[in-house]
This record gives sequence, structure tokens and C-alpha cells, in this order.
Amino acid sequence: MGEDVTRREFIKVAGAAVGGVAIGAVGGYSLIPPKETIVEVPRDVEVERAVPEWPWTYQKLDPESAAQRAYDSYWVGGCSYAGFNGIVGELQAEVGFPFTQIPPEMLKYGGGGGLGWGMICGALNGALAAMNIISNEYSGVGNELIGWYTEYAFPSYEPSEPTNDLTLVTSVSGSPLCHVSVTTWSNTAGVKESDTARKERCARLVADVVKKAVELMNAQADGIFAATFAPATAVTGCQSCHGKDGVVDNVATKDDCSKCHEDPH
Repeated sequence: MGEDVTRREFIKVAGAAVGGVAIGAVGGYSLIPPKETIVEVPRDVEVERAVPEWPWTYQKLDPESAAQRAYDSYWVGGCSYAGFNGIVGELQAEVGFPFTQIPPEMLKYGGGGGLGWGMICGALNGALAAMNIISNEYSGVGNELIGWYTEYAFPSYEPSEPTNDLTLVTSVSGSPLCHVSVTTWSNTAGVKESDTARKERCARLVADVVKKAVELMNAQADGIFAATFAPATAVTGCQSCHGKDGVVDNVATKDDCSKCHEDPH
């Protein structure tokens, strides 16, 4: 090795070589390099590794394991954090770099529909952010997840060791909005939003969402994903006039208008 190559430059080259091998992939799966190809670097030496270009390589996950992580994460950082960590946390454990470079806490802002504003459900917010990392075709699986959410009877997930051992009723929100989802369920259950049962419901809901998201991502990785969700008749009817191709052209949504606008005219 020539004298003009500094120790730091050598480390950078070695680190890049390790990173390049470690994150290589075939068919969407991360590869573990043969032991003899790994360059040993002292633990106290900082190795610079180039972050791969987006999207990052996805390795299929166990939906049940991801759901359990999401449920547990809810009690640590809320719904949006749980939706994100349920997926990214599993990828950190199963794949490692580069997913270990992402702090799941960055999605904590999404709790309660975005800092308590009741906008898009935090579980969806977190899961969609994770989907966006691993695929540049995220719109297909993302739309399917949102559409499924609006029609699903939450919660159905049964944790092996629930934080609160309760029997919960289910409800269909008809909307991806936190405000509508929580209020609909709370009214159905006959409890206040601040009740422990509502919090347990949302923890299990996040697990349901993450499980479904992983199933969709796994199907996409296998090349067998097919969208099945179709908008409600109320949506297509309203959009024919109020959508971008309609006469009025003053509404931008895929949501069911009749959920909040019982008499829109």
C-alpha cells in the first residue's frame, strides 16, 4: 500500500467494500456475505458507509412478529411511532444496515392523527412511511392499505399478553381519519376517548394495520400484489361533479364524503 494512501482513506474504502457486500440483494432479499469476504475493522474505528439510494432493499417479514412489535411499541411512543417501528424495527432486527440508521422516534409526531389534530390515523401514517422507504411503487400498496382500513372492523388483533385484558367491541370507521375512527369506535363502545379501553383499542388497531401492511409488502416482493379495494359509490358519485374532472371541481379526496356530509347540498 503506497504511502500516499492515508489510514482514514483506507478505512473508507474498506467500509464501502463491506457495506457493498452486506446490502447486496437477489430477488429482493438481503445477502449475508461469506465470512472470508468480511474486512475486520477495530471497534473503536469509525467506518463511513454510504447510504444506498432509495428505495432500500426489502426483506420479507413475519406479519405476526411485526404486529406484536407494533402493539408493544404503541405503549412506548403512540400509534404513528408504533406503525413505523412495527415494520422498520423488524427490518433493523432482520436486515440491520441501512435500516439501523433511522430513528423510529421520528414518527412520534403522528400520534392522534398528527399532534392530536385527528387527521390521518397514526397507524396508517407510520406504516405508509415505512412502505415508502422500501418501494418506489408505494402508491399501489399504500392505497390498498388505506382503502382496507376504511372497511375493516377494528380491532381484531389479540395480543398474547395484553397490556389491558379487555374484551373490545369492533367498529368500521368508513374513513382513514383518526377523528372519525376514534369517535365512531368510542360511540359504539359507549366509552370516552380518554378511557383505557379506547387506548387498548388503538394499540390493537396498530397491530392490525402493521400486519396488513407487511402482508401487502410481502406480496409486492413476491410479484403477486393485486389491488382489490374499490371506492364507495358515494365517492365516485360526488367526485363526478366535485372532483377535478367535474363541473364544480372543488374537492380533492378519495374519502367517503357521506361519512361527514349526510346532506352535502
